[in-house]
Amino acid sequence: MKITFPDKNVREYPDGTTAMDIAKSISEGLARNVLAAKINGQVSDLSRPINSDAALELLTWDSQDGKNTMWHSSAHLMAEALEFYFPGIKFWVGPPVENGFYYDVDLGGKQISSDDFKKIEDKMIELARKNNVYIRKEVPKQEAIAYFTEKNDEYKLDLLQNLEDGNITFYTQGNFTDLCRSPHIPHTGYIKAVKLMNLAGAYWKGDEKNKQLTRVYGITFPKQKELDEYLAMLEEAKKRDHRKLGKELDIFMFDDEVGPGLPLWLPNGGVLIEQLENLAKRTENEAGYKRVRTPHLAKESMYLTTGHLPYYAESMFPPMEMDGEKYYLKPMNCPHHHKIFGNLNASYRDLPIRLAEYGTCYRYEQSGELFGLMRVRCLQMNDAHIYCTEEQFASEFKAVNDMYLKYFKIFGIEKYIMRFSTHSPEKLGKKYVNEPELWLKTEDMVRRVLIESNIPYIEVPDESAFYGPKIDVQVWSAIGREFTLATNQVDFAVPARFGLTYRDADNTMKTPLCIHRAPLGTHERFIGFLIEHYAGNFPLWLAPMQVAILPISEKFNDFAKSVSQLLNNYDIRALVDERGEKIGRKIRDAEVKKVPFMLIVGEKEMNEKLVSVRKHGEGDKGSMTPEAFCQLVKKEIEDQLLINK
Repeated sequence: MKITFPDKNVREYPDGTTAMDIAKSISEGLARNVLAAKINGQVSDLSRPINSDAALELLTWDSQDGKNTMWHSSAHLMAEALEFYFPGIKFWVGPPVENGFYYDVDLGGKQISSDDFKKIEDKMIELARKNNVYIRKEVPKQEAIAYFTEKNDEYKLDLLQNLEDGNITFYTQGNFTDLCRSPHIPHTGYIKAVKLMNLAGAYWKGDEKNKQLTRVYGITFPKQKELDEYLAMLEEAKKRDHRKLGKELDIFMFDDEVGPGLPLWLPNGGVLIEQLENLAKRTENEAGYKRVRTPHLAKESMYLTTGHLPYYAESMFPPMEMDGEKYYLKPMNCPHHHKIFGNLNASYRDLPIRLAEYGTCYRYEQSGELFGLMRVRCLQMNDAHIYCTEEQFASEFKAVNDMYLKYFKIFGIEKYIMRFSTHSPEKLGKKYVNEPELWLKTEDMVRRVLIESNIPYIEVPDESAFYGPKIDVQVWSAIGREFTLATNQVDFAVPARFGLTYRDADNTMKTPLCIHRAPLGTHERFIGFLIEHYAGNFPLWLAPMQVAILPISEKFNDFAKSVSQLLNNYDIRALVDERGEKIGRKIRDAEVKKVPFMLIVGEKEMNEKLVSVRKHGEGDKGSMTPEAFCQLVKKEIEDQLLINK
């Protein structure tokens, strides 16, 4: 059989060779580190024989699928340890999650607390060191039912009701056996470091009418050092939590009477939004975008035309009835922009047309999914839509990616990757519009641009938008936490539904391609990311208050105000601290508020028309004239924004 690797290299192996055997044929080092295999896009155990030609990816800890396999196996290991200390415990499901895994368990009236974590962790390590193999066994349905009937396990019996005979498997490691589809790592010895994180309540099947189970969260690593680094990152993340710093720095708030997921921006937050919008406007003006404005709601008929209602209804707020019509708060700006393009009567000479808007959108996130600024119900989006010909697509798509790279430099984002999501042919007409040829064509166009631009990317099947392939921009903050920053999507379906056309050189009417892009995502998510990324220490250009002017006593307030007026003339955001506090207290308060510069003015400064300069986190920078300080600030801002570079 022929095995095709991710680099398109092809090797031949005898039918029935396992993925582990293939790993060993490449190198013993790879075989020691491989955790699972992806065979024709499906993650599988390494011990499963491959019986025909296949595309194969060998998954290590460096891949998310490799991590997920280890964490799923770790859930089974934790279950074995829990069963040791809590005989008679019953298990519902134990999947991997973004960071680690959990298991929902019924303790049968027994109690578990964080005080039990240490002994459970120790037992997990003890069991892991036995190198117990994860053994897969195909089980007839009646045999599986008999097994869990004897154990009086209503949870697994419930799962078995919906499983077809011939597709049921058990996995056993050591003294623990569970109903499980797969995949698993070869043996428990790969698990070297364990940490149980917390407990939570979880209704069986997520239904509050059902019994409440206990959800036990944990995480594991192949090295103790990696666990130590992860825990240190979590501690740092707590200090940088955007919800905590957002409150301390007076950036945003929520109010019960306004409603959950609806942030209120305080003056400092308003400055952040304004500066980000100014940056985007300047960047987009240079790139030939035209700004538009659209209403916050529209008739139901428009969302039926786009196809959003059938695909997206659960994420939209319920409709309002007016004049016999249903109106929806807009969940996205694109339908409105399509209407604007349709009004332009464009010819091929006008294309590409780039329409940009900081539009406010509304999405009905479930209450349990709301999280600070990261998941909200009202969001302001750095949105734009590019209408272009097929021939213009590559250069336009590349220009959007280049804009991302410029922003990465400005914000000091060093690690990033483009997550290229494609469709699933089996779900055409259901999850995706039924245009198989256009799917393949546009996915290939996106893929070529990514390759030719030498931009790091990974390809993820079955996660595209319903109307075309998309890219999710994944970035890492300064402490190594991953965020989905923005999206870049290709739309080959909806323009045709709106009847959007342009007149081509041969005088025929053709449908444009549409690129949806939002390099800065939403203000909400992006500012949440920036708060953590900078730990609230915003760069000078972005800081809500750039300079605190600190008079040593009240008799120098007038001189301080004259300095403030000069700074304001240079568009430098400054505030005079006129409180009757001692200068040491004023300095400490400005440091706590993370103001980039402090200007101290007293008798000497007033007489010599100077200011004593302090920089946040660095201390005294000497004395200079207010005009020289303004020039220093303007130069630093230009350097940070890459102006004239």
